[in-house]
Amino acid sequence: MKMRSILLGMSLSIALLSCKPSDADVEKVINEKLNDPDIQVTVHEGVATITGVCDDEIFKKNIEKSVRATKGVKSVVNTCELARANQEPAAATVIINSDADLEKSVGKVVDAYDGVSATVVGGIVTLSGEIKKDKLQPLMQSIQELRPKKVDNKLTIK
Repeated sequence: MKMRSILLGMSLSIALLSCKPSDADVEKVINEKLNDPDIQVTVHEGVATITGVCDDEIFKKNIEKSVRATKGVKSVVNTCELARANQEPAAATVIINSDADLEKSVGKVVDAYDGVSATVVGGIVTLSGEIKKDKLQPLMQSIQELRPKKVDNKLTIK
């Protein structure tokens, strides 16, 4: 009886382990999904490492989000570099985008978050609606990257 229990336990363990996708399979799925020659993803023991050149911070975060959502990925290391223009950096001045530019950019960001709306007046972005707690930080970071004068968060966390 004891031997049967041990054999049954070992069989169950082997069956569970064999259902896990291999790193190579996960890597193949991710690279097919991304289909971007500037971005490479390698997977080792469930850890996906992203390398390459991303157009901007939002693109970099979206790539990471897509990789993280892939079955078999335990964690993500995003070493993707941002593309830099061949220009000298401007003096350390704070640049605030115009309302028209902000409204267009904020609209694109907010569209990715169901239940969230935004208005832009005088460089101030006002966020309203409902959002899940785990989505708040990425949203706020994306909005801040657009360089508004201020972000007024009136979101309700569900």
